[in-house]
Amino acid sequence: MELEVFAAQLSFPLDGFQAESCRALEAGHGVLVCAPTGAGKTVIGEFAVHLALVSGRKCFYTTPIKALSNQKYADLVDRYGKASVGLLTGDLSINPEAPVVVMTTEVLRNMLYADSPTLRGLSHVVMDEVHYLADRFRGAVWEEVILHLPQDVRLVSLSATVSNAEEFGAWMETVRGDTEIVVDEVRPVPLWQHIMVGRRLFDLFDNSAQSADPTARLVVDQELVRHLKQRQALDRMESWEPRGRGRGGYQSNNHRPLPRPEVIARLDEEGLLPAITFIFSRAGCDAAVVQCLRSRLRLTTDEQAAEIAEIIDRHTGDLPKHDLAVLGYWEWREGLERGIAGHHAGMLPAFRHTVEELFVKGLVRAVFATETLALGINMPARTVVLERLVKYNGETHAELTPGEYTQLTGRAGRRGIDVEGHAVVLWQPGVEATEVAGLASTRTFPLRSSFKPSYNMSINLIDRMGAVESRALLERSFAQFQADRSVVGMVRAIERDEEALAKLRDQLGGVDGEFFEYAQLRERVKARERQLERQGRTDKRQAAVTSLTSLRRGDVIAIPVGRRSGLAVVLETDTDPKDPRPLVLTEDKWAGRISAADFPSPAKALGSMRLPRHVDHRTGRSRRDLASALRSTGIVPPGRYSKRKSPAASDRELATLRRALRSHPCHTDPDRDRLSNIGERYNKLARETETLRQKVAATTNSLARTFDRILRLLAERGYVEAEGHAVTEHGRRLSRIYSESDLLVAECLRHGTWKGLAPAELAAVVSAMVYESRQDADTGDRGPTAPIRHAVGLTVQLWSGLRVDEVRHKLPLTREPDLGFVTAVYKWARGEPLVDALMAAGDRGQALSAGDFVRWCRQVIDLLDQVHMTAPDPAVRAAASKAVGAIRRGVVAVDAA
Repeated sequence: MELEVFAAQLSFPLDGFQAESCRALEAGHGVLVCAPTGAGKTVIGEFAVHLALVSGRKCFYTTPIKALSNQKYADLVDRYGKASVGLLTGDLSINPEAPVVVMTTEVLRNMLYADSPTLRGLSHVVMDEVHYLADRFRGAVWEEVILHLPQDVRLVSLSATVSNAEEFGAWMETVRGDTEIVVDEVRPVPLWQHIMVGRRLFDLFDNSAQSADPTARLVVDQELVRHLKQRQALDRMESWEPRGRGRGGYQSNNHRPLPRPEVIARLDEEGLLPAITFIFSRAGCDAAVVQCLRSRLRLTTDEQAAEIAEIIDRHTGDLPKHDLAVLGYWEWREGLERGIAGHHAGMLPAFRHTVEELFVKGLVRAVFATETLALGINMPARTVVLERLVKYNGETHAELTPGEYTQLTGRAGRRGIDVEGHAVVLWQPGVEATEVAGLASTRTFPLRSSFKPSYNMSINLIDRMGAVESRALLERSFAQFQADRSVVGMVRAIERDEEALAKLRDQLGGVDGEFFEYAQLRERVKARERQLERQGRTDKRQAAVTSLTSLRRGDVIAIPVGRRSGLAVVLETDTDPKDPRPLVLTEDKWAGRISAADFPSPAKALGSMRLPRHVDHRTGRSRRDLASALRSTGIVPPGRYSKRKSPAASDRELATLRRALRSHPCHTDPDRDRLSNIGERYNKLARETETLRQKVAATTNSLARTFDRILRLLAERGYVEAEGHAVTEHGRRLSRIYSESDLLVAECLRHGTWKGLAPAELAAVVSAMVYESRQDADTGDRGPTAPIRHAVGLTVQLWSGLRVDEVRHKLPLTREPDLGFVTAVYKWARGEPLVDALMAAGDRGQALSAGDFVRWCRQVIDLLDQVHMTAPDPAVRAAASKAVGAIRRGVVAVDAA
């Protein structure tokens, strides 16, 4: 048996779930393995590599991020040698025809669509971190691979612990055939939960009260509960004390958290280092390192500091010396030599990789990280510290879910090193022990599909298998599988509602009874009132939209409500018929885009003022001068706007219905109130049931309907034939563009929008397709040169036209080009210094972080490579190729992985 041969090469015995998974794999089954972080799932992937090699076939090992691919490539090279292992990421290609190739999942998806010859002889595919298919931005790629892989390829899917593993496995069995589901929920290193209150470290659970039954409810430590109650009572008493501004009055310090250096020192006293402290902000991570450097905290010996210095030099030796200061290199280096570091996506990749190596070697003992580390590379610690149980999710500050808590604390406990791992929550007012206990003891982390057809996916499906088979494939996706299962529950709810409605109808005397008729009449009155209210809101918004589209540059208007209320001057018009957002400057020196939501009544030009030809609203001086000129016009905003008359007041149909209601015999019935309540319940339940029916109709075949809408739009624009849906030349170009704005890029190439641009100018315009500002910073600057401004203007015009079509076809909207990186990448591609490029991409005087700069540059390079391969114009192809070379220099070219 090959499993015995493989196991003999390992330095440790296989766990039960590992052996079970490997046996299933050797028997020719696919496997889905769900196990906690650090449990050793990758051993099963390595056994798939072993099986492929001994049978003379190929194995692809896919990961969600380049850092994981680089790490796995290094591991497999150590084991099988460079000749047997290859690496394919977006910007690296090493030995791609090797029998074992490590790659990002997107690379395999692209291979499948291109029917790459590299796929020949493939017997196994390992999909590491397959739970990434829940990622709303990239998750669809995992499902595309699972659906498109040939049926004779054995799929090894490795996932974190999810609570619906059986559902996911049932779908895998449906689309991949024979699949063994192996679930292991036992952590290889036990995890102890703590709360740190001030300098005191408490156990979260009372371990003496725990039952031997693993399903028994955990008991919160009573000493912790008593201490927190006493502390809160003391705080309440202190809140009545007189408080001065300084020396005179007493001020409680109980709410002040323990300084970070003291937290680390306290953990060191308890023998709980190395530790990862999760802070949900990049600035917070950097500030934590600075706080530690200002203290006397040192976690390394002189010998360790010397070893750290050697590793730093090896990773960063290729960085340009003149860029070190702007990169914050010297402060970063001092922190490492003292055993302290930050880790987040805003850091230079070379810096991050250095921190990772030093932490794994035990030389860096305190890392302050954002949550991205929990999803990334293998970097376990003895202890994980959570400063807060709230994080910003991109839209709002939300409490951590049990799944997120489990993912973060999963890093605690190093297999083969630590006997136990530790999770420490830092207490602050508002944190309840029972709340933390709920997070720590809940194991709910359901996997939800994010799959939906895109333009590129649709064109590739049509090209490979035609419309009918494409629809059938979409119906087999995990998204549709979950949707269909949800329909079963909704249908049952409809059946229950129908039974309840029948009982309520009987109480109203049946469908022919007078009270049932009266109840229906009341419902018609309310429905008409709701309809008129909606119509009023729509009319009001449309009036505001029309007024905004008619504004001209230099018009002075009054914003009637909100934080920006007062006078404003129009700097840039917007004639979008659906959602115009003109750029304005207010008398308070705020510059930004306004929308119909800011105008309960239509916008009116109160006057106008002369503006300079070019207004740079991003500079404070320009805003100040314009605001002063606006105030000096003497224009006064009008008084309070008058409310529009409600349409209900003059609606004949509503008046007729109200008269009919008042003249109905039941209107004066003494039992009217009781029966009206029953009628209200009936009407409410009938509305809810109708909503459920609509949801069922929308959910059934929902992906296929979206696909059909995409096809209609692509046919209108000439990417597929209207009859038969054959892919045109333009469609073949679209099939090779993998970008969030795929159709917009294809349209720009098709219309020659980017012709005549120099390499640096092309890079600048292309950056608008990939860049996303971290804040809602307005980017009125359309570029440093006339050709860039012209090309950006044409690109935005194409986007506007595309958005109108997407609204008409009820499709997800392509995002607006973001111009925040245009000047930065232009400067960089022209060879200007790094500091100038970082400042050009910054916001509010803050430079862009070096790590973000490198990441965006590499995404621009990736899209430029696609433009080079797909553009119909030779000059554009040549400019794209030169632009790639111009950007790939200095910090962008250095990869210390």
